[in-house]
Parts: sequence; C-alpha cells; structure tokens
Amino acid sequence: MTTSQVDPNRIVVGVDGSKPSDDALRWARFLAESTGGTLQAVFVWPSLAEWAWVGVPQNLDPSKDATRFLDQALDRVFGDDRPARLQATVAEGSPTKALLQISEGARMLVVGSRGRGGFTGLLLGSVSAACAEHAHCPVLVVHGLTPPPH
Repeated sequence: MTTSQVDPNRIVVGVDGSKPSDDALRWARFLAESTGGTLQAVFVWPSLAEWAWVGVPQNLDPSKDATRFLDQALDRVFGDDRPARLQATVAEGSPTKALLQISEGARMLVVGSRGRGGFTGLLLGSVSAACAEHAHCPVLVVHGLTPPPH
C-alpha cells in the first residue's frame, strides 16, 4: 500500500468508477487548482487473499488492471484536459484503510457519497462514512448535486 505523503497542498480523491466518484474527481480538481495543490487520484483494489476462495486466475495482474481502470476514469472525467499536478495512485487492500492512510498529511480527502458497492437510497456509503469519521484531515463528501465552479 502507498504510504502517506506530508504535503499541505495535496488533495486526495477516492476513485471507483461510480458517478459519485466522477463528481468527487471534478470537485477535487477544483480544490487542488484553487489552492495550487496536487491532485492525487486513488483507486484501491481488494487484496487477492480476500478473493482466494473464488479461484484467482494465475495470469491475473490486479495492479496493472487497477492502473488501467484508474486511467479510464481519469480519461472519462478529464478527457485530454488532465490537471497539471495529477498523481495517479493504485493500492491494494481495504478502500477505507487505504484512503485514510494515503490522505494522512493531505489538505483534504474527497470521496463520493456512494460508490460501486452499497445499497440504493443510503445517504452515505460505508467507505465515505468511515472516511468522514476517521480521517486525519478534512473530508468532503460529494453528493453530486452541484458541480464545482468553472
């Protein structure tokens, strides 16, 4: 897992490919550019040990697949206009634990209100709720109702 970086201008955003996650990316970009900071987009894939009972294929490369997935999300949200100070980070493990660890020392952590998991109708997903409660920096939970200013 990637360790945290002490950077008072770093905005960390959790990415999982969901609509709320895409909205969180847009807000995180706005915040990073407004503060002159770095935008660190983070995608976390579950540990292979958690999936061992399913029978993981021998040629599976989750790090490579996660990097491709994160790049696709960044392309979908930003197109050819990616932020100048963008860091793409992939990590293995629990999304909550990884985001909390990676966001240590950051200016802010931005997450969507609900990700790919969870149940329709919940106000907050389990990852966003846990991050809001346990983060060591401010957390913005984006509900996607209002786009960031241009």
